[in-house]
Amino acid sequence: MRRTPLTIHGAEQLRGELQRLKTVERPAVINAIAEARSHGDLSENAEYDAAKERQGFIEARIAEVEAKLAHAQVIDPSLLDADGRCVFGATIELEDTDARQVMSYQIVGEDEADLKQGKISISSPIARALIGKYAGDVVEVNAPGGTREYEILEVKYV
Repeated sequence: MRRTPLTIHGAEQLRGELQRLKTVERPAVINAIAEARSHGDLSENAEYDAAKERQGFIEARIAEVEAKLAHAQVIDPSLLDADGRCVFGATIELEDTDARQVMSYQIVGEDEADLKQGKISISSPIARALIGKYAGDVVEVNAPGGTREYEILEVKYV
């Protein structure tokens, strides 16, 4: 199976979620199932059905997170030596050439992307346009809102 890139922070988040699912969510749903069973007839017990459905979601998410961690290639951006190129994990300062607005993004894995925190997915149109470019390069991004042009001001590995 293909290795999926993750930053150290992203891997820690997934490990934390897995820990919470196994130690908090799973025991809580087991208790909810036991409580619902104690009410008698399971064929017409909505609480039991809801708890079993919740258990299915939790177990599926546990399996999904474990698979993601098993196939993860954890990358520490501070150890990168990409000679100033935009690569996975890099933090890139850009200027929108039309709006003259400066922004900063870190290219991260799909599960850790959060635009509010300045983290964009490696598979996003802007990240795909940036990969392999250097500071001073101008890139065109074909985004859903139309074509945008950005100048790369700085590439950092932090």
